[in-house]
Amino acid sequence: MTGSTSQRIEPTFAQRNHNAVTRAVLVIIFWSAAAALVTIVHQRLDAISPVASVAGKVGVIVLIAAAYVRLTAARSTLDHALFAGTTWVLFNIAAEITVTTTSGRQWFALIGSPANGGLRCVLLIAWVLAPALFVRSRE
Repeated sequence: MTGSTSQRIEPTFAQRNHNAVTRAVLVIIFWSAAAALVTIVHQRLDAISPVASVAGKVGVIVLIAAAYVRLTAARSTLDHALFAGTTWVLFNIAAEITVTTTSGRQWFALIGSPANGGLRCVLLIAWVLAPALFVRSRE
């Protein structure tokens, strides 16, 4: 008599359905990483070329968004990814307002200067749409 043993395969962290608190913490962690890297790119490239700076920032944003979706939200929907991107933009606005009020001078490292409206729009769109680029399920 042969006994069949069925092994239960545990889903990876990215494949699990996370509760709201876990999702919120993950959104904050990945936004923090993206914001730190975008700030570094801003410090290194913005004085040399604003266009190169924005291109580097968009690259960082897309890279972190890919990591976010791949590592934590593999089963996410398009709605989830757009919500995460919108949340990232709101965090950016809050961070820029906070730094501006506490330092006493204007700071536009995360979403760009209003003086360069086109480049600022590119960054805002990148922050919102980057997580959605890597969603596999369009439900």
